[in-house]
Amino acid sequence: MINRVVLVGRLTKDPELKYTPSGIAKARFTLAVNRTFKNENGEQQADFINIIVWRKQAENTANFLKKGSLAGVEGRIQTGSYEGQDGKRVYTTDVVADSVQFLEPRSSSGERGQQQQESSTYQQNQPTNQQNYTRVDEDPFTNSSGPIEVSNDDLPF
Repeated sequence: MINRVVLVGRLTKDPELKYTPSGIAKARFTLAVNRTFKNENGEQQADFINIIVWRKQAENTANFLKKGSLAGVEGRIQTGSYEGQDGKRVYTTDVVADSVQFLEPRSSSGERGQQQQESSTYQQNQPTNQQNYTRVDEDPFTNSSGPIEVSNDDLPF
């Protein structure tokens, strides 16, 4: 059986970080995910999906995401229920995230200096064996006077 969910949306409010009695981090937030169609009035509609994330991912989510942040979530659907204050059964549906991706730089939220500092710290800890390559040859199609002839034998498919 398969229970996988992949979502991209914006947080409706800042993540709420708590710790279990044994010290495990748990963050909750709601992701607004646009539907692929508009309603009869031409308005964009969205679904508001509750997300739960655990441990270090929960701490990172709470530290780096805030209301309006664009995030990608991969996880599984989990349902549950509890008895409400009025004695009626309340049913819940959450996505338990295995992975939360931060899909835009922190600088877009006005924290440019802090992001640059974190970026430079990150870069200092990375190996520096990468070389920069610059392509210097010219575009072979710049002076093309017409269509390019390609036979079916040249196509990879």
